[in-house]
Amino acid sequence: MSQSTAHQAHQSDVVDRIAGVGLVAYGVVHLLIGWLAVTLAVGDRQGGASSTGAVKQLAQQPYGETLVWLIAVGMILLVVWRLIEAALGYRDKDGAERTLRRLLSVGKAVVYGTIAYSAVDVATGSPQKSGSGGGTDSMTATLMNRPGGQLLVGAVGVGIVAVGVAHLVTAWRESYLKNLDGEGRSGSSGTAFRWLARTGYVAKGLALGVVGVLFLSAAVTHRAEKSGGLDQALRTVLDQAFGPVLLAAIGLGFAAYGLFCFVQARHLDR
Repeated sequence: MSQSTAHQAHQSDVVDRIAGVGLVAYGVVHLLIGWLAVTLAVGDRQGGASSTGAVKQLAQQPYGETLVWLIAVGMILLVVWRLIEAALGYRDKDGAERTLRRLLSVGKAVVYGTIAYSAVDVATGSPQKSGSGGGTDSMTATLMNRPGGQLLVGAVGVGIVAVGVAHLVTAWRESYLKNLDGEGRSGSSGTAFRWLARTGYVAKGLALGVVGVLFLSAAVTHRAEKSGGLDQALRTVLDQAFGPVLLAAIGLGFAAYGLFCFVQARHLDR
């Protein structure tokens, strides 16, 4: 495929629609996580404040199964978008920068694919592991039992912390603005969109940082049960001084990120 043909394929209206629908679904997931985090902060400790927990909660609502299937489809569309981006995008970049950006797109595709898999599991009634981090414990234990397992788990932890820091840097530099068209960046609405994005990226960065620290703690102590996903990370925040206030703030931040996903879907500029 020639460079011009690849560019036309990447910039097509079809890809824009795929990305837009996927971003709406991703926004819904973040709104649900935000709601669950806030309810956890005010005393309801039964739900799981993670993407899987959010999808499970959605499935229990009227027409929930249909909505969960829509979430799954939206996440699959995001996977398609990011894989197209990884294969055909960033042709204006050179060498290492292009490779790095394409690898980041693949990483995002993996995240979206994980949420899609969880949504399909919930929609089809497949049994889910109970608890706030059982699946993560099992994965960590498997890694830990391999040669150099502690280093592998530690590397996962470092990687997750790095992603969290990247979110904070994105919030500071306002790098998300490059994904918005001129209308989305201008006027009073543009100012509001910036605050939604900044708040959301900070909240996600902090939450991912805690997840990474949990993995690092598991690696140092050689105890897989100390690792955990987003749900366990938020519960860890809850157990700290002023935990409910911090967790409520993070929950509102996730909700802000969800709203910004809707903004991106409307004003996406690739």
